[in-house]
Amino acid sequence: MADNNKKSNFSSLSQGEGRGEALITGAEALMRSLEHQGVKTIFGYPGGSIMPVFDALYDHRKELNHILVRHEQGATHAAQGFARVSGEVGVCLVTSGPGATNTITGIADAMIDSTPIVVIAGQVGASFLGTDAFQEVDLVGITQPISKWSYQIRRAEDVAWAVARAFYIAKSGRPGPVVLDFAKNAQVEMVDYEPMRLDFIRSYDPEPNPDKGCLQEAAELINGARKPLVLVGQGVELGNAQDELRAFVEKADMPCGCTLLGLSALPTDHRLNKGMLGMHGNLGPNVKTNECDVLIAVGMRFDDRVTGKLDTYARQAKIIHLDIDSSEIDKNVKVDVPVLGNCKQTLAILTQLIGENEHTEWIDSFAEYEKTEYEQVIRKEIHPCEGALNMGEVVRAVSEASHHEAILVTDVGQNQMMAARYFKYSKNRSIVTSGGLGTMGFGLPAAIGATFGRPDRTVCVFMGDGGLQMNLQELGTIMEQKAPVKIILLNNNYLGNVRQWQAMFFGRRYSFTPMLNPDYMKIAEAYEIPSRRVMKREELQDAIHEMLTTEGPFLLEACVIEEGNVLPMTPPGSSVNQMLLEC
Repeated sequence: MADNNKKSNFSSLSQGEGRGEALITGAEALMRSLEHQGVKTIFGYPGGSIMPVFDALYDHRKELNHILVRHEQGATHAAQGFARVSGEVGVCLVTSGPGATNTITGIADAMIDSTPIVVIAGQVGASFLGTDAFQEVDLVGITQPISKWSYQIRRAEDVAWAVARAFYIAKSGRPGPVVLDFAKNAQVEMVDYEPMRLDFIRSYDPEPNPDKGCLQEAAELINGARKPLVLVGQGVELGNAQDELRAFVEKADMPCGCTLLGLSALPTDHRLNKGMLGMHGNLGPNVKTNECDVLIAVGMRFDDRVTGKLDTYARQAKIIHLDIDSSEIDKNVKVDVPVLGNCKQTLAILTQLIGENEHTEWIDSFAEYEKTEYEQVIRKEIHPCEGALNMGEVVRAVSEASHHEAILVTDVGQNQMMAARYFKYSKNRSIVTSGGLGTMGFGLPAAIGATFGRPDRTVCVFMGDGGLQMNLQELGTIMEQKAPVKIILLNNNYLGNVRQWQAMFFGRRYSFTPMLNPDYMKIAEAYEIPSRRVMKREELQDAIHEMLTTEGPFLLEACVIEEGNVLPMTPPGSSVNQMLLEC
């Protein structure tokens, strides 16, 4: 969404507010506009082209808590973590040129994972645009394909309008990132500021009205189903539809599988929650996808890691797809009944339309797969009898010690899949991870953001030795802010996920996956972060207790088995019911 159409509905905060006052700079207008949007936390890094904004920020330090990150990528991921756990829009503030381009990974990550953030970047003055001026880059052109809206502010009078529009677009409908490219001249120009609200943009329909016919058709399919299966995606969390989901599945007695980003939408221990979908998900829901007669997808996008081989995916089933974004309908999987709209609304309507039901035999049929997976995979992973620590047992031990109430943040790789599989979720908005883009280095800054988004909850981030070193510098942010991030480093001295694939598909040719690691205890000490290294199983519980009871941040390094594997696994190009239990 890149048009500059200003034919939108706006209203003032209060009639005449800002009028009659002395003129203010565009930079000051930005501060007031952010406060008007309810912003209290900003993640950023100053520089030349954004300096007037940071100067204005100096006078708003009590109202706007600016968190100085150590790299602009960290600012975007921190904003993502903040947004994912709080349900609010995350904000980051950076300079032009490399400062702006360093945000690209985070913007792309937020786009594919539907995370509402607003990235505000400095830009050279309007008179210098197109001259290859120092630290000039076409940020709007770069980010248009990976954002919901990207706009360049060239005049101070456009600041209030652009900020109101940015926040409305970022948080409405299917959430996502918005980019504001703020020319330096507009930062210093004077303007008669008036705060703005926005509730409508022509040609932008964030929440389509559900079609009554489609809802009725979906209800009839559900009522007639003998083997229904519900796929729960992050859309349930984004739409705050967790209660509606439970009422829906409980009324019709339908088992559920959850996507990676949807894992905490339904408590892990709920009797109808059959586990995680996808390449490294649980055996039962993956196999049963190709056995069900009605598949109800709620707020998920049928990505390739969930579907496996499309030619064989749920061919026997009638498919109902509930989603707020029409572009997801029929994109990967042809559906029989599309239900457009916010799932908080559509689920509530469907629950009224469907009858009470029981599917005891169908639900019980999952048990044999659960038993098989437990005996062949889970028991050995979380209750090993000997050898080095397993990643799964560390994850489960942390989850249990936090009473399954902590927020789980992960990096990407084996640590991500192990953490997602063996952590348990009892509260909403409890998993923060890079799903679609798979961004290594995501975990540490995202966890920082999560501590500011939900300071009332414990935040545990699981990382591999590879991912930690990609944004290691953010330990400086943790040090300065004393952010209470509980860092669990699963150190196997490998780029573990790539090594597993090399072992399975490339004849154990470990091409550049072994890693020589630094002494993380010394690094933690340098950043004034308490730490402990665990190599023996009998030390694990005490170390976790120390981590969780230590005020502020903590780094727990668990030296885990070097060549551990994440199982089960659906090999690339295979059907979802062809999961490997060993390799």
